[in-house]
Parts: sequence; structure tokens; C-alpha cells
Amino acid sequence: MTISEKAAYLKGLMDGLKLDTEKPEGQMISAIVDLLGDVTRRLTDVEETTIAISDELDEIEEDLDAIEDFIMDEDDYDDCDCDCDCDCDCDDDDEEYFDDDDFEDEGFDFGDEETTIYEVKCACGEVIDFDEETLEKGSMTCPNCGETLEFVVEDDEDEDDEDTLSF
Repeated sequence: MTISEKAAYLKGLMDGLKLDTEKPEGQMISAIVDLLGDVTRRLTDVEETTIAISDELDEIEEDLDAIEDFIMDEDDYDDCDCDCDCDCDCDDDDEEYFDDDDFEDEGFDFGDEETTIYEVKCACGEVIDFDEETLEKGSMTCPNCGETLEFVVEDDEDEDDEDTLSF
């Protein structure tokens, strides 16, 4: 039996006993039964509100999990080569990992349009990523050793309009 059913049962018992509500004992029992009815209604409202809030929190948690998965993309560093024994969100001295914000600070745009990113390995072993704008400039300086890397784009006449990049 629920609390609402119990309060209704007590109200029915009181009515069935035909208590004289003019006498102090009847007034007291009537007031107690009314109080129990009020408490029951309030408690039922609180339970319903709690269930609604819990459901909304579950939905928010699912949304946050989806956002976290999108932002963190846990598979980004699965093939890490560094020696730090971590999940590779590291600042190991030998390796440097960039996110989109790092490239945007350098003038790279990862907006709606597609941007081709090139990768070159300097003689010092540093792997450098750069975009078409840097390629068009024809050269760049290695951030690790300071050596100037020059790029030449040649049209491959043997292959159907494919470009060859050399440095």
C-alpha cells in the first residue's frame, strides 16, 4: 500500500467511526488525518519532481559524455611513440603533440573549408606539419634546429596533373 493509499484509508476509518468532531478527541484525530493527507500530497509532489530532475540529469550526463568523446577523441594518441608511459597528452621534450588550437595560433584555419596539411621530416628528425600557404611561400624554418627548408612544387608531366613536392 502506498503512502497516499494509507492516508486515504485512515481518512475512511475516521469517517467510518463517525467521530464527533465537536469533542476535543475527535478534533485532534481529524486534524491528524488532515495533516497526514497534506504531508502525503507534498511528499508525492517531491517524489515526482525528484524523478523528473533525475531523468533530466541523466540526459545531461549523456550529452556531456558525447561532447567529451567528441572533444577528447580518445583514439588520437593510441599509436604514441614517446617514452612517457601516459595516455599521451604529454609535453615530453622529444615529442610535441598539437591540437587544432595550436595550428590556429600559427595561422592555420580549420574552418568549414578543407585545408590540406603537409608533413615533412627535417634532417634533425623533427616532423613538421604545414599548410598550402606555407608551401606557396616556398620555404620555412625548422622550429627545432633552425634550418631553412625550401619546397619546390613540380608538375609531373608523366602522371595526369599530379604535383610532386620536394625539398
